Amino acid sequence: MIEPLEYFYNKHNIDISLIESITCGEKYVSVLLKNGNIGVCATLLKETNVEISDLKKPNFKSIEHRIVINAYYNALFNYNNQYNTEIDIFDELDFKKYGNIVMIGFFKSLVTKFKNENIPLYIFDKTESDNILTSMNKQIEHIKKADAIILTSTSVLNNSFLEIVNASQTNCDIYMLGPSTIMHKEMFNYKNIKILFGSVFNNNNNKVIEIINNGGGTGTFIKHMHKVFLK
Repeated sequence: MIEPLEYFYNKHNIDISLIESITCGEKYVSVLLKNGNIGVCATLLKETNVEISDLKKPNFKSIEHRIVINAYYNALFNYNNQYNTEIDIFDELDFKKYGNIVMIGFFKSLVTKFKNENIPLYIFDKTESDNILTSMNKQIEHIKKADAIILTSTSVLNNSFLEIVNASQTNCDIYMLGPSTIMHKEMFNYKNIKILFGSVFNNNNNKVIEIINNGGGTGTFIKHMHKVFLK
């Protein structure tokens, strides 16, 4: 399969007539559809300035376009599923059953939970610097040995997703995590993807858009976000 954003574009295209607005903030981009659905995507602090008309001819080599396309499919697909409960990844899964856990993307609050339970893991992040992180040049080496991978969904927008999942061994469980997650069942067609952990928002939640426009991130809009999962 080709990478997810191009895959969904080839199958579903982008209908710009569905889009009410695009809001580009420092940490996140939001796409508001005319039906009130809100999709978000992290920017990884990349300056993003994309207009609705730009999506008539999306450039999949442009990180700016990829961020907005990701947010669009987030808004388009994430509200089509039946979510029976809101749950945190650490509450849903028993990570103690794994012997070699890799986290790609530094989820600090989640790492604290691992520490409190004395569950070891290797953590990689391209943009963060912390003593707890393992050097990026060892990422593929550890992916090949992992039996569980917690994978940031920003791997889709920065186009590292395919390299990561294809490098994983056959008996590895991959869990995608973050507000940027595209909650579509066809994501399970990719190698080893077991559960999608993502987010939805109440219809026409202008407060979320305001927070994003003012440069806020997950820590700021989390109280307006519903943590959901799909498996």
